[in-house]
Amino acid sequence: MTAVALASGKQGSNPVSDSRRGWVWLLPPLAVVAVFFGYPLVLVAGQSLTTDSGFGLGVWAEVLGSAEFRDAAGQTVLLALGATTGCVLLGTFLALVIAFVPFPGARTLSRLVDTVLAFPSFLIALAFTFLYGSAGVFGAGGFLYSPWGVLLAEITFYTPFVMRPALAAFGQVPGVHLDVAASLGAKPGRVLWRVVLPAALPSLASGACLTLLLALNEFGIVLFLGAKGVTTLPMLVYGKGIVTFDFPAASVVALVDVAISLLLYGSYRVLSGRGRDAVVDAA
Repeated sequence: MTAVALASGKQGSNPVSDSRRGWVWLLPPLAVVAVFFGYPLVLVAGQSLTTDSGFGLGVWAEVLGSAEFRDAAGQTVLLALGATTGCVLLGTFLALVIAFVPFPGARTLSRLVDTVLAFPSFLIALAFTFLYGSAGVFGAGGFLYSPWGVLLAEITFYTPFVMRPALAAFGQVPGVHLDVAASLGAKPGRVLWRVVLPAALPSLASGACLTLLLALNEFGIVLFLGAKGVTTLPMLVYGKGIVTFDFPAASVVALVDVAISLLLYGSYRVLSGRGRDAVVDAA
């Protein structure tokens, strides 16, 4: 027994060896990330610097200075901001109804929201085609194939991405806070504005950032609807790379889109971390 204890003590008293073993376990996932993400990204970056005369920033200057890129970037930002605003308003309202208004089927509706998160985006576009297409039930073809049709489809698809964190945040609001506010004479609207929404604000902000990130990179809805005059950055990458085979220009647009996505993802991580801290403090 003494020998076993000494052996175990020797094994547990070498933090340098434990640290080295930890780095060994970190190498496989780093290798996977480098091969499947880092290497293709390097190839795209190299392609964006390829010009007729060798390497340079000529393609970057040409693409970023073109009216086509500015229009695509503007439409992408406007559609993403509009979809995010609509999702936040609609998702917050629906989450408040499910969380605080007692009615039969609230739990079933909450689970249905989780199911919608698994749907592919083109399924929403297909459903909208059957409803609002030229030969659809309502026959509003002109509306569907406009930026407003794309915006409505994105709001419909991405609203659950705001509802889910909002429902979780509303469920963590201590009931005693609501009771105290009501006992002090606060009306329901004031309780909602001063107690419920501030507690859920970090979660709502993280859901908004996630929705904005996804809407900026939405491709299936725009491609499937074929909206006239709607060209977003992902569609521009598709057009440059697949239709015209202009791979350097497509690489430039793709890298700009990646940079914006990484910036938004960093914001989402910060806000989601604050949301978890707020939930812990409230608990």
